[in-house]
Amino acid sequence: MNKNGKTLVLGASENPDRYSNKAIKQLRAHGFEVVAIGHKIGKVADVEIGIEPIAFSNIDTVTLYLNPTNQKPYYDYIKALKPRRIIFNPGTENEELERILAQTGVNTMEACTLVLLSTGQY
Repeated sequence: MNKNGKTLVLGASENPDRYSNKAIKQLRAHGFEVVAIGHKIGKVADVEIGIEPIAFSNIDTVTLYLNPTNQKPYYDYIKALKPRRIIFNPGTENEELERILAQTGVNTMEACTLVLLSTGQY
């Protein structure tokens, strides 16, 4: 667990039924610093959702809530953030992006952020 870096929730939503929304709330409840990018400007808990890819610093983890097609425009952005790891949540698995990231030394995992948090493995 690394609470020193930020987590970027990519594909964030204000809709409380969406897993990205639940993840933001749980990440904050566990004391993680969270930044978020989605399709609409909004807010979840105390986290502002932006729509533009911002060059955040100190990103430890990117947790994805975008399907593979919607991930494509973010490939270069994700690489430029130089995160320690990327979590591909269920439904976001993307072999192409995993291969690209592996070449740059970024750890990838196919897992559920909510499960990782609830089991103390985040």
